[in-house]
This record gives sequence, structure tokens and C-alpha cells, in this order.
Amino acid sequence: MKKLFLTSNGLMTPKLKERFLEFVGKNPKDIKVLFVPTASQRNKDKDYLEMKAAYFKHCEEEMMGMGIKKENLFWLDINNISAAGDLNSYDVMYMCGGNTFYLLHEVKRTGFDKQIINFINSGKVYIGVSAGSILVGPDISIAGPFDLNDIGLKNPTGLGVTDKIICPHYQKVEEKVVVGVEEKGNYRVVRLRDDQSLEEVDGISKIIE
Repeated sequence: MKKLFLTSNGLMTPKLKERFLEFVGKNPKDIKVLFVPTASQRNKDKDYLEMKAAYFKHCEEEMMGMGIKKENLFWLDINNISAAGDLNSYDVMYMCGGNTFYLLHEVKRTGFDKQIINFINSGKVYIGVSAGSILVGPDISIAGPFDLNDIGLKNPTGLGVTDKIICPHYQKVEEKVVVGVEEKGNYRVVRLRDDQSLEEVDGISKIIE
């Protein structure tokens, strides 16, 4: 069973938090979460690092505010994956937002892409935020107008866990871009506002808002 909870901006509403806990299906105090911050780690500018630290703190507070224990939260270093221990010991993989091109490059460079797919195929919950939601689709090209491809990624093929492409932070002014992606690749693009998520179980999906 594949369980995806794909968001634009995380669990920013009470409804999304409530549904997420239902989706995981465990007592919050027993839930273990593996955070993957890779997408936000390319920029080393001081101001950006401070913003990133605040974002990490927000993610932890978001989880703890739902009753998940701090000691059950682990931040993955993409260059030291083994430090996370057995990935099957986690209930949730939380793929943070940032630069989609860099994220795809890094998970493929390290072979972590295969571990992500195995994690999802084992029936554990994958939650994506922005780039993390785009990553698991068939193609990440939709990130092109918004993310800088300064890593020089040539192959935009995503992990293909879902056949849907997520357009996070959707606004109507972006509709022309979205339609272009749909027509070029014959893909279904799901437009998500910041207060929405796409919940998908074994290919059957619905929008939560």
C-alpha cells in the first residue's frame, strides 16, 4: 500500500493536521518521523541559513504540537544516511521543500531515491512539502519557472511513485505554465494551494482542504 500526503506548505491548517494523524493511524506519541531537509540545503548564505534554521524549528514544533515526541524526530543528512538507522523503524518520511532540481540530483546521486521508493512501497507514510511533493511524480519540469536549475540537472524524471505532478503554491496567474506541462507530457497536474494537500492511497486520491 502506497500512502502519500502531498502538500504545498506543510500541515498549515487544523484540518490538514487532523487528517494527517488519521492517515498515519497511530497514537501521536508513538509516531516516528524522519525529516529530509536536503532540498533546502544548497544555499549557504548566512541569511538563508538563519531562515532554514527557523524552518526546521517550525517543522519540529508542528509535529510536537500534534503530540509527537521530540525524541521521535530525526533529521537526515543525505551524505550520512546510515546515521538514521533502519528506515523501516520510522512511520513517516517528511520531505521538506526547497530547490526541486537539487533535491532530485542529490537523492539520485546518493541512491536515496531507491530507499524512498522502498519506504513508500512498504506502506509507510510519505509527506511532501513543495519540492518534496513534486519529487515523487513522473517529472519535475514544472519546477522550472520557479526553481533555479543551477545544479545542471539534465534528466527531469521524478521518482514516479505517483502518476500525478503536483503544482504547489498554485495561483491562477500560473495556469498557462501548468497547462503547458500537461500538454507537453500528457500528465495530470494537480494544482494545490498552500492550504490544501493531495492524499493518495494506492493511486486513489482526493484533495484535503
